[in-house]
Amino acid sequence: MGKRYGQLGIEERTMIQTQLEMGIKPAAIALGLNRSASTLSRELRRNGWVRPKEDRGPGRPPVAGGYRAQAAHKRARACTLTPRVERRLRPGGALWGRVIRYLKAGYSPEQIAGTLALVHSETPSLRVSHETIYTAIYAMPRGELRTQVIGWLRFGHAKRRPRARGEDRRGRIPDMVSIHDRPPEVEERLIPGHWEGDLIKGANNRSAVGTLVERTTLFTVLSRMKDASAESALSGFSHVLNRIEAQKRLSMTYDQGREMTEHQRLTQATGVKVYFADPHSPWQRGINENTNGLLRQYLPKGSDLSGFTQAQLDAIAWKLNTRPRKSMGFRCPAELFTPDAFDFKKHHASLFALGH
Repeated sequence: MGKRYGQLGIEERTMIQTQLEMGIKPAAIALGLNRSASTLSRELRRNGWVRPKEDRGPGRPPVAGGYRAQAAHKRARACTLTPRVERRLRPGGALWGRVIRYLKAGYSPEQIAGTLALVHSETPSLRVSHETIYTAIYAMPRGELRTQVIGWLRFGHAKRRPRARGEDRRGRIPDMVSIHDRPPEVEERLIPGHWEGDLIKGANNRSAVGTLVERTTLFTVLSRMKDASAESALSGFSHVLNRIEAQKRLSMTYDQGREMTEHQRLTQATGVKVYFADPHSPWQRGINENTNGLLRQYLPKGSDLSGFTQAQLDAIAWKLNTRPRKSMGFRCPAELFTPDAFDFKKHHASLFALGH
């Protein structure tokens, strides 16, 4: 029997009524309609059908339980067109406009829900869960508007590509200091100033952008690089790290990429001590790995990253740094890393004042 998930039509309901009056059993009717027996039993139960108790005799058979096709179809249409509870989030509503503005600003549905809960704590009608946001978006009718709204979402990323066979980057970096030799305060994440670093590479690994994430506040810094060479990494990371005050650039944890062979010169130039994670252990730098995934919204895979200026990379980093994060109670990295220079309420108000 083929699977059919559409609603019963008036023709099918008419046939059900006719065959019930003929004394045909519901299971046989379902088989003839190519419907499951459970579909038919629910339809009959909803509309008050009762199986006849008396045996059939000569003459016209008794009407079974009062099932009427027209009444059943009218009831089904009423239930379909009139929701039991009016949706809080729907296109055209007041809350929908706020959600759209946040999506345009790069917020995820979870960040939107957390922000609305903080900003409108006294107004339940202006709060909504992230699941409701996703449901409302994907319930939109197919068309250009739906495609545009879905395009503002940050989709799940594909699985990480396995490292090429035969490639082993271990033992090529002189005087490495292992991640296991880091001071306890780095692991505890109580004091800002300890970073995780990596490269995001462009098409065919011909271009790269350096990424740094502060472990305590999730504050992100991006660095323009000519390529993925050790000299470019030294120059790029030194430039952006030296823009940060000394007490907030204490250490960096990196993987064993060959671009970090000049780590000793980096320490001399910036005062940042470099520690190296174990081979093939990205979870030891999980904060940076997660941030790189978020950055792919702006630095997509397969694109040429050499065209980005440092000013453009700073603007991308600022978008991440001014988004609320669930892991920090929906506070922003900029709010925690530079508390004297960033006011989240003013930033939140500017999103609407600028018409984002």
